[in-house]
Amino acid sequence: MRTGILSAALAFLCWGLFPLYFHAIDAIPPLQILAHRMLWSLLFLAIVLLVRRQWAWLHLVRQPRVFFSFVASALLLSINWLIYIWAVNNGHVIEASLGYFINPLVNIMLGYVILKERLRPAQWMAIAVAALGVAWLTWQAGTVPWIALALAASFGGYGLLRKTAALGALEGLSFETMVLFPLAAGYVGWLTAHGANAFLTTPSDTTRLLLVMAGPITAIPLLLFASGARRIPLSILGLLQYMSPTLQFLLGVWIFHEAFSLDRLVGFALIWTALALFAAEGLLRRPVPAPKQA
Repeated sequence: MRTGILSAALAFLCWGLFPLYFHAIDAIPPLQILAHRMLWSLLFLAIVLLVRRQWAWLHLVRQPRVFFSFVASALLLSINWLIYIWAVNNGHVIEASLGYFINPLVNIMLGYVILKERLRPAQWMAIAVAALGVAWLTWQAGTVPWIALALAASFGGYGLLRKTAALGALEGLSFETMVLFPLAAGYVGWLTAHGANAFLTTPSDTTRLLLVMAGPITAIPLLLFASGARRIPLSILGLLQYMSPTLQFLLGVWIFHEAFSLDRLVGFALIWTALALFAAEGLLRRPVPAPKQA
């Protein structure tokens, strides 16, 4: 249990600190960062698979249903990554964190609409309160918080596809990066031909190193998460997941000094209340272990 909690917490800690990484390479266009993230992630994952001799899963992707489901999940993942990178590098870290605060409630709604799962009263109440928070933020800002909603929707759709996927976390991400590799390699090749590849044109060796580090930075938290998820109850995992957007939110306020007015705080408070309802309902419904007999 302790190993599982530590692994999952480290994964969410890494994800929560992502804004620092992307902010360090904000001079590079988001689309180029995305392409390099795909390329170096595939290289890193290939090394991991090679060391572990974990290739038996490749025969599964020959099945059309498996292949096309991962093509769809790869596209959703790339959309999510691109929006997040753009948001961080354009001063929207707080709104990006809002997307991941909303994400658990989006997962509930997708389960209800797509998987026909029944929602309990407390879950309906949590969704209603969160919707009120989004409506308040929209009214105060005069525009829909599209960054947050796009991040929540894309990652929610990605999670839905991965929930019923035939491959595990490592294999699934490896195949997704394989699917995206031709697009990323073609784009980087085109940039290189036109003298616009930031990896080659930047005078900073540190920037080049940070781009290469996109591989392990992407894959290691996922492997930690997969390891932790196998060892701890879903209710504990659900509570730990709020570490990531909380850290992102604090970075946006304290490190990047993004505007956070009282009106905006009201909207966030409504969404945090919805998450508290969701978490409390899950903990209360968690089965109590039977006492051990002497």
